[in-house]
Formats: sequence, C-alpha cells, structure tokens
Amino acid sequence: MLVSLILAKLISHLGFMDVKVKTDDLSAKETAFNNSIKDGKVIEPKDWMPEKYRKQLLRMMSQHAHSEVVGMLPEGNWITRAPSLARKAILIAKVQDEAGHGLYIYSAAETLGMDRSEMVDQLLSGKAKYSSIFNYPTLTWADIGAIGWLVDGAAIVNQTVLAKCSYGPYSRAMLRICREENFHNKQGYQILAFLMRGTKEQKEMAQDAMNRWWWPSLMMFGPSDKDSPNSADLLKWKVKLYTNDDLRQRFIDRTVEQAEAIGLKVPDDKLKWNEESRHYDFGEINWEEFFQVINGNGPCNKLRLKQRNDAHSNGQWVREAAKAYSEKRKAN
Repeated sequence: MLVSLILAKLISHLGFMDVKVKTDDLSAKETAFNNSIKDGKVIEPKDWMPEKYRKQLLRMMSQHAHSEVVGMLPEGNWITRAPSLARKAILIAKVQDEAGHGLYIYSAAETLGMDRSEMVDQLLSGKAKYSSIFNYPTLTWADIGAIGWLVDGAAIVNQTVLAKCSYGPYSRAMLRICREENFHNKQGYQILAFLMRGTKEQKEMAQDAMNRWWWPSLMMFGPSDKDSPNSADLLKWKVKLYTNDDLRQRFIDRTVEQAEAIGLKVPDDKLKWNEESRHYDFGEINWEEFFQVINGNGPCNKLRLKQRNDAHSNGQWVREAAKAYSEKRKAN
C-alpha cells in the first residue's frame, strides 16, 4: 500500500514536471521570437512563431490577396471600352498584373499552413473580407485613372512599408508588387492629366472621378489604430511599421501637390497646409460609410461577390483539365 502511494505521488510529480518543462520551453521560444522581432530579424516559415502571429498574418495576407483579385473587376469592366487600342493593351496588362499579385500573396500565405483553396472558399462564401475600395462602381473612363492614381497610390504607400515587414515571404512578395504598382500609379495619373488638358467635358469627368474616389481612398488605410483590435499586436510584431493615421497622412501629403499640378481640386474644404506640423490638415472621414461598405452594404458588394463566384464556376473545367493533365504526367 505504501509503495503504491509512493509510486502514485511520483507519477503525479513527474506529470507536473512535464507540464512545467513544456511551459518553460514555450516561454523560451516566445522570448527568442520576441528578441528576433526586436532585433529586426526576418521570420521564415520554418521558424517557430506564436499561433496568434500566424493567425494574424493569415488574416491580413488572405485579405490582401482577395483585394488584388477582386480589384480586377472594376477595371476589367472597361477593357473593351477603353478609348484606344493602346489604352486597351495597357489596361489588359494592368489587370493581369493584379491577378499575379493575388497569386504571389496566396503563395506566401500558404507557407503559414492554409491551403489556397480554403482561402478562396472563404472569399466566395463572403466569410473573408477584402478592401472596401473595390465595392465602388467605375462609372466613366476617368474612374480608371482615379483608381490607378489614388487607389494604387494608397496601396503603394502601404505596401512599400510591408516590403520591410517581419515575415519573409510576405515582405519579398511586396518587392515585385510595388514595382508594378508604381507603373499602375503613373498610368492612372497620366489618364487624368490628359483629360485635364482636354475639353470642358473631359475636365469635368476627371474632377467628378476625383470627387468620388478621394474619400474612399483615404478609408483604405483603415480607422485609427486605437479603434482596431489587431493593430497593437501587428505593430508589436513589426508586421505593421507605421500606424494607419501615419500612412494616411503620408498619402495625403504626396498626393495633394500632384492634384494641384494637373489642375484637380481635392474635394475637402478643410484641407490646408499646416506650417507647424509640416503636413496637410484635412477634414473628417465618414467612417460610418466605411463600416457600411465592409459589412456588405456598399454600392457593389453583392455584384463583386457574384462576379467572383461566377468566374470560379465558369473556370471549373480549366481546373479539372489541369488536374487531369498533372495526374497523367505523374502516372507516366
């Protein structure tokens, strides 16, 4: 009886010790991870990382990839209606680039353990979000210019910083994406610059596009980080290197002078240069509109989701053919 009691206590003690060892081991890994982040080291897929870090990256990267893919839709709508053959060719190339950007980021996200098909299913079901900006319609050719200049311009401000983020596959994907986005940005600016040198109607069309896309472009950076449940961790882990407000201010400062150079007026009566801060002050953003759009109530939310689901269904035969070809090659 005494021996059994001693053995039971010993087993219990050893079990407790095992838990303690595992806890100590986990703590040591977290400490090493945090030190790597602090020292500016890049985290690679095979490195140990906290589960929360992995999940936050997956959420952020999948949403980014979805945004690139959905972003093809408002511009693809104008390929056949572009005003010249050259404009058609340029727009086709741009839409193709956006598809490639989505594939780069899906591939980078897969290194975190989620299959691409699962991410796509989340998009098609409406479970996953994408950038609110792509739920607005492209009403005129000038909108294509506004997307290239304002929307891609905002993306560049954000993505050049992501190219220095702490997760290796994500930061490396941004390098090529940022180079291509710079071409898109210049192409969009050129469209509006040409229109502003045209007829009265063309100038009005350019200004109308500016009026409709300016505020949604500012919303792309998201609300202030104090209102975000994710930003604190992302900043701590150096996935984000600057706050949403810092990036938004950087975008405004570089874009206002570009607008003035071609004669466009920024649709903000409160916009003015602040000599003390050396930045532009600007008006209040309508965050109620932003949350309405990301919650599915924007002008084109239902249309975009239908377009993606239709494209996925129509491409089923291509995926099946590619799979059959691959399996046949393996068998031979």
